[in-house]
This record gives sequence, C-alpha cells and structure tokens, in this order.
Amino acid sequence: METRRTFIQKGLLGISAATVVGTSATQAFSGSYVSAVAADGFALGIAGYSFVHFDIDQSLAMMKRMNVNFLCIKDFHLPLASTEAQISAFHEKLAASGVTGYAVGPLYMTKSKAEIDNAFDYAKRVGVKLIIGIPNKEDLAYISEKTAEYDIRYAIHNHGPEDKLYPNATSIFELVKDLDPRMGLCFDMGHNMRDGQDPARDMKRYHKRIFDIHFKNVTAATKDGTTCELGRGVIDIPAFIKTLRKVGYNGKCSLEFEKDMKDPLAGLAESVGYFRGVSDASA
Repeated sequence: METRRTFIQKGLLGISAATVVGTSATQAFSGSYVSAVAADGFALGIAGYSFVHFDIDQSLAMMKRMNVNFLCIKDFHLPLASTEAQISAFHEKLAASGVTGYAVGPLYMTKSKAEIDNAFDYAKRVGVKLIIGIPNKEDLAYISEKTAEYDIRYAIHNHGPEDKLYPNATSIFELVKDLDPRMGLCFDMGHNMRDGQDPARDMKRYHKRIFDIHFKNVTAATKDGTTCELGRGVIDIPAFIKTLRKVGYNGKCSLEFEKDMKDPLAGLAESVGYFRGVSDASA
C-alpha cells in the first residue's frame, strides 16, 4: 500500500534527478519511470515549442537527460519545405537519442487552404499520423475531408481566454463533434484552466476527441495565470492522471513548459519527476 511517505519519496526521486548529471540522471529518472508507464496507455512526451530557443541537437540532449522518448515536432526544427533526405536524417538523429517524433505542430493555417494542403503533405512525408493545428473555423469542413483523404488525425489547439477562436476544449468540441472522427483536440489543459474551465471534467466529457495533451500546470485559474512546474500550480495533477486512466486515454502527455524558456531544463526535469512520482504512487 502506498503511504504519504512513499509517495513523497518517489516524487522527490524524480525531482532530485534534475540536479544530477549524465548517466546518473538517466538512471534516476528511469528507475521511477518504467513501472508507471508500462501499465498506462498514455506516455510522457515533450511539445517541441518548449525548445523554441534550442536547435534539435540541444533539444535531444535535454530529452536524453530526462529519459523522455516522444517529441511533437515543431517546424523550426524540421521546416515544412524539408526534403525527403532531410526528413530521413532528422528521424535518424531522433532515433540515435531514443526519441520518436509522434506528431507535427502546432501549425498555424489561417491564411489560405494552401497552408492546409501543405500541412497534410508535410505530415505524410514526415510519417506521422497526427497534426496539431490552428485553423480558421470556416475551413474545418475542408480539413475534415483532408483527414479522410490522408487518414491523418487533426487536433485543434486551444489557447485560453486571449484566443477568440478556440479558448477552451468546449469551443473546439462543439465545432468538430459532427465532423470526421479524425477531427479532434490538442487539449492544452493549462490554457483551459486559465479560461476558468475544469481540465479533469473536460477530459471526461471530450476524451473520445482528445488526441493529444499539452500537459502543464498554471499559477492561477484566470487570464493572468502563467505556466509553472507541474507540481506547483492550481491544477490537481494526481486527480487529472486518475481521470486519464478512468477514460482510457492512450495518447501522449507532452509537457509544454513556457516558463524560463531560455533555460528550461530544470523546470522540465522537475515536472518529469513529479509526473512519474504521481503516476507510480497512484497506479
């Protein structure tokens, strides 16, 4: 039986690993990682935007230290115009670090249908089955047709109260619920909370259309809330992880860390450790 003491010990194991270097860090992280994830359909990843100030080599080095193995690919790491040779070399680089690129985006496509066409072509050439996108509402029917044509899922990202198109999960679900089942959500739980919504409640409501999660915590359930380390904010992360298990979520939980973006490793590593400690303790 888990006790409060063992729960704290497991959480601290992951958090303290953030300060350990090299092989020792990998061993410390993997020690609390294997048992939790083996039983879950979902897995921890990193949203590429977390590494906006770093090239792919630097980004992979950080992922290796944290022993995180899934990356949502941003176009600043792999441009949309990349050749087949460049895409192949990119995947080889990821594989050498034990990382799999599982999706692309977020990609903005609000100027023309050509951007939508290019995004689906890009995803096909990259070899992923999921696009995270921000489209115009009037283009959703067209995108729905594309998901059927390419057999690639499309997940719309919500961006909180500042976003006039998609502030929260409900605003997206109401638009896609009657479209192709490959149309769904990239659920940014932090922005959802900043819009005054309940992430666990919305996960229960919309889980069949949630294909990806930008996993984060925030300092307040208001517009002024900002991203923080996973265990330090107002979202009840243990309750949210229990919800993921209850609904049978089988996508990725990709950390999108928008605090200290020019020096994100410590905050990311703390969040990774907290996630794994909570996952183990609640398994």
